[in-house]
Amino acid sequence: MTENSPVPPLGVRENFRLDDRIRGVPPGTIGLDSSLVAAERWHPAGGRMSLPVLTLDEAAFAANRDLFLRYAREQGVAVAPHAKTPMAPDLARSLVEAGAWGTTVADVRQATVMLKAGLSRLIIANEVGGSGGASRLATLAGAWPNAELFVFADSVDAVNALAGAWRANAALAPLRVLVELGAGRAGARTTAQAEAIADAIAAADGRLLIAGVATYEGAAAQPDPGRTDAVISDLLAMMSDMFLRLRARLGGEAPLVVTAGGSVFFDKVVAALSPDISRDGNAMLVLRSGAIFFHDHGTYDRSLGALDARKGFAIAGVEASARHSFQPALRLWAEVLSRPEPGLVICGMGMRDVSFDQGYPTPQTTFRAGKPLPAPTVRAEVVKLNDQHAFLSVAESDDIAVGDVVEFGISHPCTCLDRYRVIFGVDVAGYVRHAFPTYFG
Repeated sequence: MTENSPVPPLGVRENFRLDDRIRGVPPGTIGLDSSLVAAERWHPAGGRMSLPVLTLDEAAFAANRDLFLRYAREQGVAVAPHAKTPMAPDLARSLVEAGAWGTTVADVRQATVMLKAGLSRLIIANEVGGSGGASRLATLAGAWPNAELFVFADSVDAVNALAGAWRANAALAPLRVLVELGAGRAGARTTAQAEAIADAIAAADGRLLIAGVATYEGAAAQPDPGRTDAVISDLLAMMSDMFLRLRARLGGEAPLVVTAGGSVFFDKVVAALSPDISRDGNAMLVLRSGAIFFHDHGTYDRSLGALDARKGFAIAGVEASARHSFQPALRLWAEVLSRPEPGLVICGMGMRDVSFDQGYPTPQTTFRAGKPLPAPTVRAEVVKLNDQHAFLSVAESDDIAVGDVVEFGISHPCTCLDRYRVIFGVDVAGYVRHAFPTYFG
């Protein structure tokens, strides 16, 4: 899609039936066609929706999408957003329709979900395992012969398993394999190991193809920021070296993909890998960023602050603040159930409803009878979560009462979205426009 092409608005093709067994759906709702949900005029603070519920600010998501894709175009890189974050085919499709090169998944089942939604260029950013996983991937490839699949491999054993599955299925087109390098998680740790992986791919009688080199730099992060910089720099230097080695091995005509997670270090990835790739003429750098399109009020907000500190983000050649340019798009809504002590509020939301692995949710706005209270009225902080309760520390003078609805920002989209079968997209006024089904399994 060119820079001036119109970007399709968010929409839903995954129509299904909504009923009151689904989080957020008002009691008594039976068999509502999801395509008709906007006519219901549901609002999470309006008293009808079952709480807690997760909502997606559609305008914020679209703005994040357009901003990151613009950044990628200006940097001359491609994007294959990681679909594991929402596992919502409609949202993944909206990114591809807006200009993303492809879609990333974490396993064979996730690939199936996206293929059935019509998304046919997939990076499986993971090893599939041994002979069992390779056989399952071969079955998937046979069911979708027109799909363009890329898969990671970080060992000779993994390559041999893939080669065995593809030799046993002669009708399959050769499989594109990305040599994975890594630090902190999977991935070959040395150039010698990576070369052995490439040798094994080349020895597979043409059933496998060396498609490029891959990493996930986010796994290399360390508690000490200085150490993080050093480890990621070393990893990306090894990526560049391995890319050049593959180019020398294959010659100039073979197309190659170089891909990294992009996470919150996408500026480092672009700076380290773009020079060699841009000079190549037959290779592309693909970022697999996924959570950036949702952003948050916690871990990603802090990480983009660190990116700003190193002056890593620019639009139209002008330095910009990533932290203030990307917008948190997710909100968790919960009702005040109790104020048992003057300084304590209990909300109906807990560890079963919201992410907490990288920070607690943060209260944003309090609503009473569907109307927002003035911002200075409440200065609450989540200090503890039980399974289904959030403990909020408040000032004794704070105006917050049983029945109020609190809108929370979240920290870490990946471990919040997977708690919901449906993501309710809302308009700028907070009314539900769409119901996006998720497929977390």
